[in-house]
Amino acid sequence: MSRYLNIQKELQKVQLFSNLELLAKQVVEGFISGLHKSPFHGFSSEFAEHKIYNQGESTRHIDWKLFAKTDKLYTRKYEEETNLRCHLIIDNSSSMHFPEVKDQTVENLNKIGFSVLAAAGLIQLFKRQRDAVGLSVFSDTYELYTPEKGSERHFHQLYAHLESLAHPKPVGSGTRTYTFLHQIAEKIHRRSMIFLFTDMFQVETERKELFNALRHLKYNKHEVILFHVMDKAKEVDFDFDNTPRKFKDLETGEELELFAGNVREAYQKQVHNFFSEIKLKCAQYRIKYVEADTANDLQKILMTYLIERQKFA
Repeated sequence: MSRYLNIQKELQKVQLFSNLELLAKQVVEGFISGLHKSPFHGFSSEFAEHKIYNQGESTRHIDWKLFAKTDKLYTRKYEEETNLRCHLIIDNSSSMHFPEVKDQTVENLNKIGFSVLAAAGLIQLFKRQRDAVGLSVFSDTYELYTPEKGSERHFHQLYAHLESLAHPKPVGSGTRTYTFLHQIAEKIHRRSMIFLFTDMFQVETERKELFNALRHLKYNKHEVILFHVMDKAKEVDFDFDNTPRKFKDLETGEELELFAGNVREAYQKQVHNFFSEIKLKCAQYRIKYVEADTANDLQKILMTYLIERQKFA
């Protein structure tokens, strides 16, 4: 456990976009170390590219060195044993670049930084499980689509794409998320796990269209996990001091001057209603909904994958 804490302490100092792949490896290593103290104790042996030997199977691929250490029989998994297909979708609209952070680290992330690091960590887990993974990124345009693959070269390309998201979006780069989700649903033909990172900032008239697009993915037999990314302190609790402030809508450029304390209670009520509506719709359409606070919930993302993968396999 002390090794896990030391890893976490070192991660706090690493800038996010300086070497994303290395940072993701460190995050996952710390996460897996933490599993030894969790209900997933023992899972890491299978998770580390092995599977339990079942009686009647060929003994050709048994890992005898691991047997000597654990007194249990495991067989090695190989590159061609791709178990699942996974697709990561990242909302890269202007609102996802809130708040403005110059040098992002694990301890200081905005919404896009959190989504990038979480996606990079998931890619590390996909590699360990021999899962194929694809990536889509959208804002006011469909910026990127890469199909699901499992090669080492493909994984390096995914990290390069994620690192490119470091650049701030200009104000006014909104998105019609549902348009691109429909397009993605048409591109992914084989049953997959779909992970969507978004702050769900859609105008009310477009929210119905968004859930219709998510239903399109479900109709195609995909499992959909919605990570609702937020800066909880600022966007949910409205934790600003009670001095005159100018608030700007990053997707429309609209500005509003007010005292935070004067509107906090009403604001929190509206946010609560907004969240309740989203959760209700996700439950109705059997979409896995996960609140993801940029300050605390990185490991929640990784654990969600492990749990949902066991259900999906």
